[in-house]
Amino acid sequence: MYDRFDRHINYLRISVTDRCNLRCQYCMPEEGVKLLTHNDILTFEEIQEVTRIAVKLGVDKVRITGGEPLVRKGVVQLVGDLAKIDGIRDLSMTTNGVLLPKFAGALADAGLNRVNISLDTLDPIKYKQITRNGSLSDVLDGIATAKVAGLLPIKLNCVVRENSDEPDAQSVAEFGKEHGFEVRFIHQMNLNTGEFHVVEGGSGGDCENCNRLRLTANGKVKPCLFNDMEFDVRTLGAEAALMAAIQNKPFCGTINHQNSFYNIGG
Repeated sequence: MYDRFDRHINYLRISVTDRCNLRCQYCMPEEGVKLLTHNDILTFEEIQEVTRIAVKLGVDKVRITGGEPLVRKGVVQLVGDLAKIDGIRDLSMTTNGVLLPKFAGALADAGLNRVNISLDTLDPIKYKQITRNGSLSDVLDGIATAKVAGLLPIKLNCVVRENSDEPDAQSVAEFGKEHGFEVRFIHQMNLNTGEFHVVEGGSGGDCENCNRLRLTANGKVKPCLFNDMEFDVRTLGAEAALMAAIQNKPFCGTINHQNSFYNIGG
C-alpha cells in the first residue's frame, strides 16, 4: 500500500485496551480517566478481521499496544490468532513489562516475536514517582523473563524530558548495552499542542518516512498520531476505513485534540 506521498504503508499498530495498571505522569492524570465501555471496545474477532484485511492490503508488520495490552483478558489468545495470519512477518508488543513474568512464555509460545518495554529510569524511587504506583523490580523481572522466553530483540523505550544525555537515560543506555538490549529515547510529546520529535534509535516521529496506521481500541483507524482524522471500522467496514486512512494520510503531523497516549497506543 502506498499513500499519496508515495510512502509504503506496511505497519499497523493495534491498541487492544485503554486500561493500564500504571499511571505514568506523562501519559495519564493521577485521578485516572473515563474508560471505554465493554461494548465500545473491539472484540478479538473484529481485531482479527481488520488485521486480515490490512495484511491483504499490504501490511506485514503488526504491533499490539494499549493502554497496557497485558491487562486485557485473553490477549495471549489474540496473539495466537494474529500469528496465524499468513503474511505477517513481524508481530510485536509494547508493554510496561509489569505482567511479563506471568505472560512472556505463553506469548512466545503463541507466536509473538518480540517486545518493546518501557523503562525510563533504573532508580526505584524515581520509577515509583514516574509511574505513581509501579515497582522497578517487577519490570526488571519482566525484562529477564522476556529474554529467557526468546522475545528478541528486546527494545527499551525510555522517555526523556530534554535529551538522551540525562542521567536516567544514560543509566538505561548502559543497562541496555550490558544486557544486549536496544534502547530508544522518546522525547516527551504533547498531542494537543503538536509537540513531537523523531525517536532516537527508532522511526517514530519521522513524518517523511512514516509507514504506519493505528487502530484504536474502539475501532478507529488513524492515519496519523498527531491528527484528529479517524475512520470507524464498524461504520465504514474494515477495508473502506483502512483505505480512507491511507488515502487521507497527511504528509506531516499537526495536533490531536481527540486522543491521549493512553488510548491510542503511542
